[in-house]
Amino acid sequence: MQPKLGIVPFWKQYDRQVVLKSARLADELGYDSVWIPEAWGYEQFQLLTEIALATRQLKLATGIANVFSRSAALLAMSAATLDEISGGRAILGLGTSGKNVVENLHGMPYKKPLTRLRETIGILRALWRGDRLSPEMSTLFDARHFKLEMKPFRTDIPVYVASLQEQAIREVGRMADGWVPTFWPYDKLSDGIALLREGAAQAGRDASKIETAPFVAVIPLEDRAMARSMIKPTVSFYIGGMGVYYHAMFCRYGYEENANLVKKLYDEGDRKKAAAAVSDELIDRIAICGPPDYCRDKLAEWAEAGVGSALVNLPTGAPFEMTEQMLRAIAPR
Repeated sequence: MQPKLGIVPFWKQYDRQVVLKSARLADELGYDSVWIPEAWGYEQFQLLTEIALATRQLKLATGIANVFSRSAALLAMSAATLDEISGGRAILGLGTSGKNVVENLHGMPYKKPLTRLRETIGILRALWRGDRLSPEMSTLFDARHFKLEMKPFRTDIPVYVASLQEQAIREVGRMADGWVPTFWPYDKLSDGIALLREGAAQAGRDASKIETAPFVAVIPLEDRAMARSMIKPTVSFYIGGMGVYYHAMFCRYGYEENANLVKKLYDEGDRKKAAAAVSDELIDRIAICGPPDYCRDKLAEWAEAGVGSALVNLPTGAPFEMTEQMLRAIAPR
């Protein structure tokens, strides 16, 4: 059994036209979805609309929209508009981002991120249903009286949440349609899925309907060392430059010594050494590197571990020819 496959460009060092061509090709090859990231690069809803007009079946996901830089109402309107334009293909991927980005780029106080996430999802659902907002819906948003003056194409647009912390994953189980872990060791996904089930049980929901859809780097090359080397800079960036969550997760799952070394080198400004220091063992638990048949076999293992959709990172800064070769090598059969 293979998981569904999505594609994800890294949030920087990519050419918009290359992403558009990649999305068209993925649509032709039978990939399930495209997840457009947003940090301090391109704005994601506009790119997803461009992709919507150039594709027929590909689902169109924000990968990931943070809940601080847009109001809950604006997220609801943006997702509903994309969903209508695309004929019901939108997925709203949400997360809390981090203090550095939220406060220093967007100028918003990073307060009560989990509460903000929870209340945002509640407001989204209410507006898509056609409900009028009321003060009791939120402790953080002083929203009242308004409702959407358009009828959403779907009132149940899927909401997926990117999270790594235990309480946040339980919230996914309580409220969301999918969980998006990043660089979570695939053989430990059962830990997160157990938390999803706890949250779902508390809310009286069917946990089997909540999809686990991790971001995963898949590099189908005969030279496994070269394939791993293409991923290591991104992993070192997540350990050293993306706050404390990824470093803490790797420490929790047995890679404390390696994660500490990578973080030390990254903090010292030696990015090349930091990337080179990421261990092959760690890469092989969070990514898939090797010949195409090996990659297919490993994707099947990930499916057995509970993965419904594998969201495949496109090569960072690579020419379209390399991306095309990769997409064709592991295309759904």
